[in-house]
This record gives sequence, C-alpha cells and structure tokens, in this order.
Amino acid sequence: MRLYVGTRKGLFIIDSGRWAIGKPHFLGDPVSAVLPHGEAIYAALNLGHFGVKLHRSDNRAESWQEVAAPAYPPKPEGTDDKAPWKLQQIWTLEGAGKDLWAGTIPGGLFHSNDRGESWALVRPLWDRKERSEWFGGGYDQPGIHSICLNGRQLTVGISCGGVWHSRDGGAAWSLTGKGMYAEFMPPEQRDNPNIQDPHRVVQSPSRPEVFWTQHHNGVFRSTDGAQSWQEVKAVAPSKFGFAVAVHPKEPDTAWFVPAIKDECRVPVDAKLVVARTRDGGRSFDVLRRGLPQENAYDLVYRHGLAVDDTGNRLAFGSTTGGLWLSEDQGDSWRCLSTHLPPVLCVRFG
Repeated sequence: MRLYVGTRKGLFIIDSGRWAIGKPHFLGDPVSAVLPHGEAIYAALNLGHFGVKLHRSDNRAESWQEVAAPAYPPKPEGTDDKAPWKLQQIWTLEGAGKDLWAGTIPGGLFHSNDRGESWALVRPLWDRKERSEWFGGGYDQPGIHSICLNGRQLTVGISCGGVWHSRDGGAAWSLTGKGMYAEFMPPEQRDNPNIQDPHRVVQSPSRPEVFWTQHHNGVFRSTDGAQSWQEVKAVAPSKFGFAVAVHPKEPDTAWFVPAIKDECRVPVDAKLVVARTRDGGRSFDVLRRGLPQENAYDLVYRHGLAVDDTGNRLAFGSTTGGLWLSEDQGDSWRCLSTHLPPVLCVRFG
C-alpha cells in the first residue's frame, strides 16, 4: 500500500511500512492529479507558461516518461463560444481497464485507450448547448473535477455545470441535478441543474446507484444512480466543504471535512475535524482525536481526502501542508507532516 500526495511543489510517495515522507518527484512543480492504475502511475503537472504535462511511470516511480497531454481541437471559426479551447489544467484522472479519463479546465472530458499516449475530447458532452451556461467555481473557467466509472456508465461533476450522466461510454449525456439548489444564484436560477456547483462527487463501489456530493451549499445524496438528489441536513459542524469519500463496502458510510464557506474557508472555530456518517446521512460523528483543535486554518481541497480499498484507512492533506492518516475509519488520526507544500490531491494505491 502506498499513499500518493500531490502538492504545489511536487509529488510525495509514502509507503505503508513506515508511513514516512519519501523523496519528492517533480520537485517545484504543481501536481494537480495523480492516478495509480494497474502497473502504472500517472501524474499531471500544471507548469503555467510551460503548459500542462502528463507523466507515466511503469516501475513504481523509479523513473518517469512524458506522455501526451489532452489537447483541445482548434476552435471553429465564427463560433460564438466564449470559452477557450485550450487545456489549462488536468483536474482529475480516473481509469478502468484499458480506459483512462481526464477531467479538465475549461470543462472538457478526455478519453485515452492507449495508456495516455493519445487522447480524444469527448465531443458529445463538450458540444452540448448547455455548456454555454457553465461558469468557473474557484477558477475563471468551469472544470470537470469528478469522474465516476461503472462499466459503460460515466458520471461527472462540474464546477459550475452540475452533474452529467452517460449510460453508453460517453456517446450521449443527460443532466441529472434534480434536487440540488444554488444559494449563490438569483431565485429564478436557484434550482437550475445546469449551474450547480458540486464540489466533489463520489460513487459507492458496493452499490453503484448510491452517490454522495459535497456541494457548495450542502451535502447531497442520491440512491437512484444520480438521477435525483436529496439534501443531507444533519452534517456538522458545517454543511460547507470540498472533499468527500465513501466507504468501498458500506454505501451509507461517508466522510467530509467541514469548513466556513465563501470568504473565510477555514475550519469552524479554528478546529480541524472530519465529519462521518454511518447511516446514510441521518446522523454524523464529529471526529477530532489527533487533529489540531486550536489555531487550525487548514482547508482540504476536493481531492485532498482519500479512503483505501478496505475502508479502514483514510488520509487527508491541507492547504497549509498538513498530512494526517487514520487507520480506524477516522476515529483517531496521526499527523504524518506539518510542513509539506500545499496539498492538492491525495490517493491510495
């Protein structure tokens, strides 16, 4: 078991035998997404003026080779599309079998079937007329940050563009945000599913019809394959946050990292906690043992919380460079580091 920690200044790999911070890879470069998949590891770098790069390792990170990064086609002449057709960031990577999927800013989904050697923009989603309504949530442009895979079914979360679902591998798409609402919009747009801001969307591996979403203004759950959503109102100490993880074997168990919303975006009362439900959101435990309970200003990004395949081990990293590990489903936490670069993503593999 390894823990992969992508930061603003490189990728750190931690082996479970010692849980000690290993040497950095890509030191100085922002690692926006990481994916251990099969025998390979993929790391996406956001190099600013030098563009977006994607690297693959086939020998457990002993060495890396650059592979193709997703690329948008030229924008058609005469279009009134105001969005840039240029890759700004790989926000998430997912894989199933021979297929790789990349969610990007400015809102494009890409597919590769040759281990990242080439990529194709999923045009049936990109070409939807509804995309003209999407807008940035935290970034200037909208972005796909969540990709859930279940056979030929795909579900993606977009900030701000709602939740979209495909039953046929991406050939056709439907908008599935019924039940979500947006407090940040005028009343007449509040329930528009196409402008919702789901911060993170995850799918239960054991019951694929169950989804959890940490939304900009609440926690939502679906039990019908993301077709409709119900707000979870018992979450404490705050309904705002970015990260969510679902237990791989227990669909009613999920974890969140609450914060104060909008301007502040820090833990409530400067106490870092994790919220856990075991009953589908009817009640929550606030887990704090081993976490800082004073002067804590750690924010956890969308991909900063992860659970392993057993459901017992969790890890999360923060914007202040803290990294914590739990081996008892969040009941207690151990600090692995307090001085990493700001953590962008965390993943077991």
